[in-house]
Amino acid sequence: MAARFGDPLRRFLYAVRALHATAARVGAPRSVPRGTAPPLPASGKGGTRPVPPPVASRGAAPVVDFGDPQEAFRSKSSAELLRGLVVLGLCAVGPLVEHNRELLQLGRRVLGQALFERLMKMTFYGQFVAGEDQEAIKPLIRRNRAFGVGAVLDYSVEEDLSPARAERQELALAKLGIATKAESQHWFTGENVGESGTVDLLDWNSLIDSRTKLSKLLLVPNIKTRQLEPLLSHFTEEEELQMKRMLQRMDVLAKRATETGVRLMVDAEQSYFQPAISRLTLEMQRRFNRERAVIFNTHQCYLKEAYDNVSVDVELSRREGWHFGTKLVRGAYMDQERERAAKIGYEDPINPTYEKTNEMYHRCLDYVLEEIKHSRKANVMVATHNEDTVKFTLRRMMELGIHPSEKKVCFGQLLGMCDQITFPLGQAGFPVYKYVPYGPVDEVLPYLSRRAQENRGFMQRANQERDLLWREFKRRLFAGTIFSTNP
Repeated sequence: MAARFGDPLRRFLYAVRALHATAARVGAPRSVPRGTAPPLPASGKGGTRPVPPPVASRGAAPVVDFGDPQEAFRSKSSAELLRGLVVLGLCAVGPLVEHNRELLQLGRRVLGQALFERLMKMTFYGQFVAGEDQEAIKPLIRRNRAFGVGAVLDYSVEEDLSPARAERQELALAKLGIATKAESQHWFTGENVGESGTVDLLDWNSLIDSRTKLSKLLLVPNIKTRQLEPLLSHFTEEEELQMKRMLQRMDVLAKRATETGVRLMVDAEQSYFQPAISRLTLEMQRRFNRERAVIFNTHQCYLKEAYDNVSVDVELSRREGWHFGTKLVRGAYMDQERERAAKIGYEDPINPTYEKTNEMYHRCLDYVLEEIKHSRKANVMVATHNEDTVKFTLRRMMELGIHPSEKKVCFGQLLGMCDQITFPLGQAGFPVYKYVPYGPVDEVLPYLSRRAQENRGFMQRANQERDLLWREFKRRLFAGTIFSTNP
């Protein structure tokens, strides 16, 4: 959810997060040990898992070559190749990335707003952002589509919550006397649990109903009274209205996505927002994913609990009969999460090494691919810039009999990065998408700054992409096609 979090929305997300922490996990399958798949649901009276109908033979999946620079950059002009070489080279310089916020502010002061925006459009903004509005981005989307590459649109206006402010919010929750997950788990006994083994404290229709006051829905266990009590009793009428409108807009977007046949992907955020976002996304999936996967959640595989989160959500979709959809990412807030965990004094939620995160990613991915093989009701976007992960996915798809034409598995990369992965996949017939940010220059600078920080390790290792760009640029130069419109 790349958007600005105003104070009412922040408070609402914290409230739902508290619900998630104290009770939502009570609704998870209760005997699923860490590191194992949840039990399979029974089918009718026989108690056996339904076998999906066989997929018609579509021939072998096409072979993909990620090492051919001419094919990888066929859609790029020579000027775009040169810009990529310069920008990706600068992104590999550690000090520039580390102090990018200060440098951007200095550049604006020295150059003036007009010249600064022009320079940004020629360099970093032009590399990673599609344009300022929905009209400006259409040429790029049409060009990519011609090469088999779709678009995931994102209006990249965002605001981060500072660690200091996040800590104050976290401590405020503690002072409310809210029970922890462990403290409240035993309060929910068999008679509270429905047929699916869940306790639902939120219902999507109630959330969007204009007659319902949100403060009456947001109830959490109080450790002192051992009763469910309102978490936020002082929402103003205006704040209540703002929250309701936000939820209603989400409902409108989901309905529109269903009508037009597109998918709605909810981005992941920091750990102090994510449980609330996931909870709301789950309610949307329950409602809108009955016939196909319209709503996709995002699971961050740098979290130690990533496999548990994925397997629990898949099990819920099995039991309740809706289509599971996820976008798997490695994660974006590692340094911030670790700093905050150390400062506030809770266990670091992040896997200890990059290798462990890779293991977690492949484990979660393989679990979803197996689910696709058995039920054909799961869907995954493999959102990665890691070539080894893409090759792993292609191999497992072939082994499990998942053909790209089924569109159960798709791939995604950020605009301006890893074209040598995106475009060969698209031209080979695999569903693949560019994450396409757009927005005014000033408004998307926080996005650009954050992306630079998130991907600095990858950029420093991205020698292959820069090497392929340079090889293609030299090929065009020596072939005399550097200024050709069809190089």
